[in-house]
Amino acid sequence: MNLQGRVVVVTGASSGIGRATALACARRGARLVLAARSVGELEHLARICRSRHGASAVPVPTDVTDARAVEALAAEAVARFGAIDVWVNAAGVGILGRFDQVPSEELRRLLDVNVIGAVHGARAALPVMCRQRHGIVIDVSSMLGAVVEAPYMAGYAMSKAALAMFDAVLRQELALTGADGVHVCTVLPAGVDTPFFRHAANHTGRDLRALPPVATPERVARSLTALMGRPRPRTLVGPYARSLALAHAVAPGLTRRTIAWRVEHRYLGGDGSARGSQGILHLPSEATAAVRGGRGSGWRAALRGTGTAAGCCCLAALGVRAAARRRRGV
Repeated sequence: MNLQGRVVVVTGASSGIGRATALACARRGARLVLAARSVGELEHLARICRSRHGASAVPVPTDVTDARAVEALAAEAVARFGAIDVWVNAAGVGILGRFDQVPSEELRRLLDVNVIGAVHGARAALPVMCRQRHGIVIDVSSMLGAVVEAPYMAGYAMSKAALAMFDAVLRQELALTGADGVHVCTVLPAGVDTPFFRHAANHTGRDLRALPPVATPERVARSLTALMGRPRPRTLVGPYARSLALAHAVAPGLTRRTIAWRVEHRYLGGDGSARGSQGILHLPSEATAAVRGGRGSGWRAALRGTGTAAGCCCLAALGVRAAARRRRGV
């Protein structure tokens, strides 16, 4: 996708999907406004975009929970480049832990970043886009909360479900106002190899293990840049995303039990293997910022994904067979 000259604002740009998206847009000729809390990493990323890819890149340190800061971010984009063609809400944090063990103030902070931060982005970007009569807001949600469920991630799933529903209502309201050239896209990745688990608050008392199979952040970034050329309301991303969605649709109970078992027995270490941590809820990632998290991705994950996808398809097939038997009264 050629983005030559288009103005793209990316929040959460210092790490993970946001960083991968910024680099992908730079390679395609976009003019970038990069936002995150990690000042040093943000400036380093801007230098990479300029030196390696010849892109115009402006770092604007921003905490997305601060409405005025996000308004200033939009104003800087317009002042520098005269427009906002695409706004990517990629800033996000995570918490793992049983619901009754997660402090309320941490849950509130997560919702402020993941949901209210995206709302602030939409409030800042949409007036500009409506005046221009064109623009695309892309929100990075998740299959967790929007398609499937997993234990110990209630707050994260709540935030991603809220974000997906916010986008759906926003699309309706834009249609009613006749803003045909303005689009809102929801991206629903499955597991992605970002520093998410290294950065997440952890109240499980257990080490967090890898969650294979996972997509690379670069794969998610390609999906985002594709949406910048051909916007769609919802996009699933990941080596087993569609199979998992199908399995959940036709055999939801069995799929939930399978996911819960894998999280409990495969993805978490033994009791007492980790101390409680707030992760990066209140602090910027700084030196731990990176595109990938080292959880394993690429072709190895794709091979693992084949097995997982096959399992999901088996679940779906079992669900279809059970439904058919119920209809026949067997």
